[in-house]
Amino acid sequence: MLVLALALVFTACRVSYSFTGADIPKDARTVSIDLFDARAPLASPRVAQVFTETLRDLMQAQTPLNLTGSDGDVQYAGEIVGYDVQPVNIQSNETAALNRLTMTVKVRYVNTLDTDKNSESTFSRFADYDSGQDLTSVEETLVREISDQLVQDIFDRTLGSW
Repeated sequence: MLVLALALVFTACRVSYSFTGADIPKDARTVSIDLFDARAPLASPRVAQVFTETLRDLMQAQTPLNLTGSDGDVQYAGEIVGYDVQPVNIQSNETAALNRLTMTVKVRYVNTLDTDKNSESTFSRFADYDSGQDLTSVEETLVREISDQLVQDIFDRTLGSW
């Protein structure tokens, strides 16, 4: 009788842990991430490629999902809709000490196993750089930094369990 009671307690109580904080659908096995289009006037195709690869890398590193070319159980698509440089931190001589590169990404998330979780969201992040530097000399580093922040925001919003 005691063994039966213990068996019921241990099978009825199940705790599931995730070290990434991901709330991935139980039956999901694959993720597909389309190449994001560079729709913003100043965004180059290289910027779109870096962003897309950063998103793919994060999904492979933080989920057990297998990356597939199309029709994944979980799907991401979208475009870079904003890519702007603005002066910030104006000094007394009316020159900017810093410039700010801002990227804005529109993301469509499709969960084929739970369509109630499908969403379309816009995410925006920025990085500042010294105004004495030419954008082309720091652009690659800034785009990688901003992309890291954006894909973490996307992950948290779509698969985050908080």
